[in-house]
Amino acid sequence: MLVSTIVVFQCFGLSSLRILSVWDGNKLSIALPVDVFNVTNFMHNTTYEKEADFDHDLESNEDKSSRRGFHFEKRDINNSEVENHEDGIYSFTQKRPKYAHDPTQQDREMDNRYNIQGRVHDMQFASKGIRSKSIKNLDAGLVTSDLFVTGEESSTVSGTQSVEMQPHNEKSLLLKTPLPVLNNESKIDTPNMRRKLVWPTSITEMNSLLLQSFNSSMRPKWSSQRDRELLSAKLDIEKARIISNSSELYGPIFRDVSKFSRSYELMERKLKVYIYREGERPIFHQPKMRGLYASEGWFMKLTEGNKRFIVRDPRKAHLFYLPFSSQMLRVALSEQNLHSKQMEQYLERYVQLIAGKYRFWNRTEGADHFLVACHDWASKITRQPMKKCIRSLCNANIAKGFQIGKDTTLPVTYIHSMMDPLKDLARKPPSEKSILAFFAGGMHGYLRPILLKHWENKEPDMKIFGPMARDIEGKRIYREYMNSSKYCICARGYEVHTPRIVEAIFSGCVPVIISDNYVPPFFEVLNWEAFSVHVRESDIPRLRNILVSIPEEKYLALHLGVEKVQQHFKWHKIPVKYDLFHMILHSIWNNRLSQIRTR
Repeated sequence: MLVSTIVVFQCFGLSSLRILSVWDGNKLSIALPVDVFNVTNFMHNTTYEKEADFDHDLESNEDKSSRRGFHFEKRDINNSEVENHEDGIYSFTQKRPKYAHDPTQQDREMDNRYNIQGRVHDMQFASKGIRSKSIKNLDAGLVTSDLFVTGEESSTVSGTQSVEMQPHNEKSLLLKTPLPVLNNESKIDTPNMRRKLVWPTSITEMNSLLLQSFNSSMRPKWSSQRDRELLSAKLDIEKARIISNSSELYGPIFRDVSKFSRSYELMERKLKVYIYREGERPIFHQPKMRGLYASEGWFMKLTEGNKRFIVRDPRKAHLFYLPFSSQMLRVALSEQNLHSKQMEQYLERYVQLIAGKYRFWNRTEGADHFLVACHDWASKITRQPMKKCIRSLCNANIAKGFQIGKDTTLPVTYIHSMMDPLKDLARKPPSEKSILAFFAGGMHGYLRPILLKHWENKEPDMKIFGPMARDIEGKRIYREYMNSSKYCICARGYEVHTPRIVEAIFSGCVPVIISDNYVPPFFEVLNWEAFSVHVRESDIPRLRNILVSIPEEKYLALHLGVEKVQQHFKWHKIPVKYDLFHMILHSIWNNRLSQIRTR
């Protein structure tokens, strides 16, 4: 009997070892014999997601050094998001290039796999609240779930608190506080068991989502005079006097120029914004004014110097600005070898600081607060701690948490000169545009190699290139191509956004946006179909046919729309009416109004 027991024990021990060995293969299982349980039921897919487009090759070395790294996405089993959207596009194009035109991509991928440390990867296992901590697999260079612990949830900051205004010179403790989260609430997600294809959201579908958002509303924990003022403004806008055009506004580029005009007028007259003084530089109150992410910097600088909209007494404010720079957050914390999870925790502590010091956050749970952030990771790191805030984001991906009607899209404006943000702007009339379509840029992401595969050196009127020289002559040639083209291809990079859209508008070139699920800037008020063309990623093989099929009359109307919309995308050191600063602020104002109840 003893010998039989030992034999059985050894047999089951070997089976268990066989099952445990699948951990190195990135599969999750339990210690049972292989023939007792199907281990494939516990497969867990881990996805590395690249950061977004640096666009175009004018990107500085400083930008490059601040954007290294991959991050993990947590998924929900009922979410239809594609874990790796490459699979979606390649299902249409049949062929999947491996690191096409980008020989350093594989090296970066391996480097960053070994740089990922201490990540927390939450998952739900059966019906129990089980939490896994990810550790580094030194043999495979991958993060694997290796330890399970149970945890109890703790409450977040809550309750109504009085206004406590402390001196401006009081130092914030954010950077001096250890990084573990102050709120220990478990955030448990269920992993996807298989990848699913996300069908792109069309402009028509986005319009429907926008209309649906107008019917949604929020109820604050207690009412205020400011809410009543916003409600009055909302009702006034709905009864706006009908206008078709004005000397300052071109009607066709707006969804409703009458309502926009009235809304803008009321914003200038009534809107008051309070800027939180908390937070130490460089993450707070010290933006960068040049480069790819300069939009958040210009807005912060112009807002903090504004006298029309800014108030010192928060009780007079309709909106509350959280003045952090997502780019400087990324740079400052990356020096400590920290990643997106730690950035999210940092912002969570900041929210707790604000909620504990002022009563306004708790009244609406942040619905009357807003942030303006352009870094690729901003949408991810603000999704939980600032989920009810109005988020003005460059990375406006409706498939990754961007909410039409609440969030608003921040235009990506590549600023070359802080002293002259409008430098190098030039354009030709339609009669002098001899090129049908133009694109040039780095092979960031999965889409651009496909674009080049189909159209590089294929048609004489399709000038589709890879990276161009970064010297003065290369930049001059790039601008000349843009100015000489009827259509400028604005293809997504690592993420959905690209500065080419604004570049095309400034060049008098009709933007052709190829970026599924991207919500274009100021979508709430602008009619993008009046000055741009939207092409699905899967339609790249048909790109020339689509453009050639556009009648000349339609093209001229699109070109006129491009000319008329330019004023709304320009930065000025001293803001002027209807410029980019005011358009960003108006979109935030507009989305706040849409949340106010009418009854």
